Amino acid sequence: MTRRNNPILVAAVLLLVLAGGGCKKEATPPSPPPPQQKPAQPAKPPVQSQASSAKPVASVAPSIDFASRKDPFKPFIQPKVEKVAPRPSLSSAGLLPIQSFGVEQFRVSGIIVGLKENKALIVDPSGKGYVVKEGMSIGNNNGVITKISPASIDVAERFRDDTGKVTKRTVKLSLPKKN
Repeated sequence: MTRRNNPILVAAVLLLVLAGGGCKKEATPPSPPPPQQKPAQPAKPPVQSQASSAKPVASVAPSIDFASRKDPFKPFIQPKVEKVAPRPSLSSAGLLPIQSFGVEQFRVSGIIVGLKENKALIVDPSGKGYVVKEGMSIGNNNGVITKISPASIDVAERFRDDTGKVTKRTVKLSLPKKN
């Protein structure tokens, strides 16, 4: 069996040999000699000092004062602030309209019996209606609704009478009968 020389293979090997033949490791060039120092000469004073317009640098950290600066988070348009008259005390005038009438003056219009809690619709003497539930305040004698049954509302009142004693009483507001 004879081997035939492939011309492409021969050319590739020849190219590698020629290209690789020129690569040789080069020696690093020697480092340059250290600069020679000149003999020290006595310092001569400058003929003229330079005038500088630069301010000397302070060694202390500068403090920043923002008192004269505008607040970036403050809105441009300021809402008008109206002066509110002071409220009368809770005991004299009552905070809520439902607390400005006596308990006996309210009329029960309807009672809603629910699974979790019962609610009732009551109407004050002026004709305004309120939906109430147990624990709410009602009346001018600090009454609290203690129970709402399907036929009536029980209100417990604690108030001071003319002698100064704290008096407790329970007022029952009933649902009117149907005709």
